[in-house]
Amino acid sequence: MPDPKLCLALVVGALLLSGASNPASSADLGSGPPRRIEEQAVPTTPWTLSFTPYGWLAGLNGSTTVKGRTTDIDVGAFRVLEDLDGVPWMSYAEARKGPLALYNDIFYAPLRVDASGARSFGRVALDATLNVDIEQLVVEVGAAYEIAKWRSGTSFLPGDTAVDLLAGARYWRQDVAINLALSATLDVGGLALTRDRAIARAGDVDWVDPLVGLRIRHQLAPGHELLLRGDVGGFDVGSQFSWNVLVAYSFQIAVDHGLTYSGILGYRALAVDFEKGSGPTRYEYDVTQHGPLLGLTVHF
Repeated sequence: MPDPKLCLALVVGALLLSGASNPASSADLGSGPPRRIEEQAVPTTPWTLSFTPYGWLAGLNGSTTVKGRTTDIDVGAFRVLEDLDGVPWMSYAEARKGPLALYNDIFYAPLRVDASGARSFGRVALDATLNVDIEQLVVEVGAAYEIAKWRSGTSFLPGDTAVDLLAGARYWRQDVAINLALSATLDVGGLALTRDRAIARAGDVDWVDPLVGLRIRHQLAPGHELLLRGDVGGFDVGSQFSWNVLVAYSFQIAVDHGLTYSGILGYRALAVDFEKGSGPTRYEYDVTQHGPLLGLTVHF
């Protein structure tokens, strides 16, 4: 009968030889060092910045009421250059990270425009209007979030299309004065008299409109983009109602020292209907501004 100790020694020796010839099996049993799993770095999207100084030749159509006197305004877009009564400022800035964008738009222009006869409350006669001084500042701040994006496969309009949801606020500040020719029948109550004219001055009037809208961006080709934006606001919070529409085409001009320069051509319309007070203290501004737009965008 074989010796049990000798049999046990032979079995142990066979197992040791088998483990040495097949190291994978020993690793599977957990006798080898654990495998190291390297973490993959998650790519982050950096912020990108763009700044666009622009010129907007915005004609005015509508009416304004100051100190109870209402006058009609009808000025063509290109006539605005002659009506400027100071140095304007217009700029748009945007910071984007992934689907989120934060933006700011500033429009300031002092104008002296021609107007038709002023209609006074409680009077049949018309006052002879010389002109209307309008100093207007519009500052818009808001955010845009990309809610959809797709690639168009049609030959008519190829490229990528993205849709942004907009939300923000638009601050208005105005100083409007109606200049009236002095006459024997002119009621000068509440008016300021200077030289040969009477002035119905509103003083500084300001308010804030909340707004919501959509923006569609369509990339025709690298560096070429069509833009369509529309929003509505006011809702009796600031003004009774306001709306804004922009159609534009952006095209890359040059790349230099890490900066990309693009031109922009478009057409913009901005309308507001604001009113406060009554009778001789009534102020109302119901005007649509619209005209061509030209700008230069710098991408950082």
